[in-house]
Amino acid sequence: MTLVEPPPTREQQQAQLTAAYRHCAAIAAEHGKSYHLATRLLTADRRPAVHALYAAARVADDLVDHPGADPEADLGDWSRSVLAELEAGWSTDPVRLALVHTYRRYAIGVEHLVDFLAAMTSDLTVTGYADMDALDRYMWGSASVIGLQVLPVLGTAPGVLREEAAPHAVALGEAFQLTNFLRDVAEDVDRGRVYLPADLMAAHGVTREQLAEKRHDAAFAALMREMVAIVRRRYDDAAPGTPLLAPESRDCVRAATALYGGILTEIERADYRVLDRRVRVSRPRRLAVFARRLTAAQLARVRVTMANPKSRSSTGA
Repeated sequence: MTLVEPPPTREQQQAQLTAAYRHCAAIAAEHGKSYHLATRLLTADRRPAVHALYAAARVADDLVDHPGADPEADLGDWSRSVLAELEAGWSTDPVRLALVHTYRRYAIGVEHLVDFLAAMTSDLTVTGYADMDALDRYMWGSASVIGLQVLPVLGTAPGVLREEAAPHAVALGEAFQLTNFLRDVAEDVDRGRVYLPADLMAAHGVTREQLAEKRHDAAFAALMREMVAIVRRRYDDAAPGTPLLAPESRDCVRAATALYGGILTEIERADYRVLDRRVRVSRPRRLAVFARRLTAAQLARVRVTMANPKSRSSTGA
């Protein structure tokens, strides 16, 4: 006789959900220090959802970047599971449970998750991009939709439609990922992938072999200088979107932008030497950015609460 395990009670479900969000917060704290620091500026009710979105993206990305014996099967299994669980409304996996709850709570379109998973799948076979247009098409699934996922969590200002802020959320997602691409050139080429447009590499006389050999020279520095300028323009495209967000979410975005933009500044200070070292924003610099934005974030919450006392943030998951 087979014993059927009874479904979890409401109290058990809440306990599992709380644990799932804490698990996601731990992943964010370990792997995305700048990102996690910025999320501390969010209201307590928004923060877990952003951690869930980050953790899910990280887990899927790790299935590609740190593969097991059969990465295609592993990613395929994870993708089918999360899509089925999103429809069912529950998961026994902590990261996927938090993601499912976040998607349902904020009515995030499932097409964003589908596009993200497609981009992760392409990383298993695609090793380079012919030009910026090709890289942008890849980034739609790997970065743009991340901005669109986070946007409902951050919320928009009174009277602002989500569609008005969406293009800027897309630009910011792309700017963050392009920043990572420039910082991680050496790591990515070790995995067999190059996220620098091939036409720009050729124009500067930089080859994949040079990247693999970690050879820094004036030609590579010139290529990186041009790429930094491209990325800064994406940040410029994103900037008008911040005032469109809910006031209590703006300082988180400003902090994240300052921290990721700071990576570009550190790349410049290092004379674009990213092939033989990992450029990073120092901990004192990260804390300074956080401290500068903390007071503004607290004032924004006070103003919102005074304007609408019923809008007090929940401290639950």
